[in-house]
Amino acid sequence: MNLAPRRLCTICARGGSKGVPGKNLRPIAGRPLIAHSIADAKASGLFALIAVSSDADEILRAALAWGADLAIARPAELASDTAGKLPAIRHAVAEAERLTAARYDVLVDLDATSPLRLPRDIVEAVELLESRPAGNVITAAPARRSPYFNLVEVDGGGVVRPSKVPARAVERRQDAPACFDMNASIYAWWRERFMDRPYVFDDDTRLHVMPAERSHDIDDELDFDIVRFLLERRERAA
Repeated sequence: MNLAPRRLCTICARGGSKGVPGKNLRPIAGRPLIAHSIADAKASGLFALIAVSSDADEILRAALAWGADLAIARPAELASDTAGKLPAIRHAVAEAERLTAARYDVLVDLDATSPLRLPRDIVEAVELLESRPAGNVITAAPARRSPYFNLVEVDGGGVVRPSKVPARAVERRQDAPACFDMNASIYAWWRERFMDRPYVFDDDTRLHVMPAERSHDIDDELDFDIVRFLLERRERAA
């Protein structure tokens, strides 16, 4: 008998933020930013456990209040401005398995700063991982700029050239090879692959494409205003 994979959702949220101070607890469309990702994870119906990792006690308390199953204290060395996210996810997975005495098959990380995703985006990304030969899945939106057409670089002599030179000249952006902007929204891995090789890109990484209106990531105040507008517009239309 084939059993459904046991899935773990992680949401990593640092207490410090220079671009948008306190952003993970900042109200947006009626609730703290982090609450949106927790709600998406719950609404997807996929997860045996939803764990929030943070170095800030107030974020961990809020996460539990808004429906997370587990709050994981992140060590300071994994929460600095220079720390990468993958070690934080790896720590969260190890702690979740230790604290629950359980082993998970599929790992999904939702970025707290990308709250425009819908639960079905999570479902579709996980379905792609589990239904095709893939070690992991990332999400992205169609790129508005193309390295073959209107993204340029300046060489040492000051000469401007396309970032990537296609095999044949491209006169319209629509004729360039398809390119995508990673939207930092959903990452999914098979657990054994991630714990052995915690990479974003591997030989069998797959892409789940999301529309631009669900792909904004909050890095600064302008991003926050844009995402708030889009969330509030969605709620008015519901």
